[in-house]
Amino acid sequence: MDGSADLRARLRAVVAQRMETDPAHDLAHLDRVWVNAQAIADDQTDMPVLLAASYLHDLVNLSKDDPERHLASRRSARESEPILAKLGYFPDQIRAIQHAIEAHSFSANITPESPEACILRDADRLDALGAIGIARNFSVSGALGRSLYDPADPFAAHRPLDDLTYSLDHWKVKLLSLPADMMTEGGKAVAQIRVQRMIRFLEEFSEEIGNALPADWISDEPLIFPK
Repeated sequence: MDGSADLRARLRAVVAQRMETDPAHDLAHLDRVWVNAQAIADDQTDMPVLLAASYLHDLVNLSKDDPERHLASRRSARESEPILAKLGYFPDQIRAIQHAIEAHSFSANITPESPEACILRDADRLDALGAIGIARNFSVSGALGRSLYDPADPFAAHRPLDDLTYSLDHWKVKLLSLPADMMTEGGKAVAQIRVQRMIRFLEEFSEEIGNALPADWISDEPLIFPK
């Protein structure tokens, strides 16, 4: 069992039949997570485990406003088992993949306990940042009927943040702080670069709507690159 192109093709074929019409959690998202995962992995990483976890982590994709959203990763892990067995993974590999799938989710609140789980968690969160992250954020918010921003107070200077109502609020509630939450050195470095792209967008956005971007929305954390 290795991370061959054939294995990836077989995994893609499996998930392609199951992915729903959610542009933020589609086959392209899985491809990007795998690209991210490879970028931050090292030579000690079990790549076949990481490959399968990358493509099967969203087998069960519940809406952001679903009351059982926090159970989605556990369900995905459970449903991955027969797929992995059919693909020829050994029992210990299957357990490792299932743990990585379970622990990748923000809402599940499960601590990653293996290098592959840490990498998958970071790789998935990297897809919420940068240019792709901007597109996904507005796509999800639109699907949920949320406004782009509060025209009276776009950056929540005089009101509590409310990302259940305003898409832009989610940046301050969660997205802009993701670099500090990364578990791998490589993930943190990439996240910081992508957040800077988002800050540039916010600066242009604030100019276009005629509302200054508050200083506390701009990260001054120095970029850290992997050794």
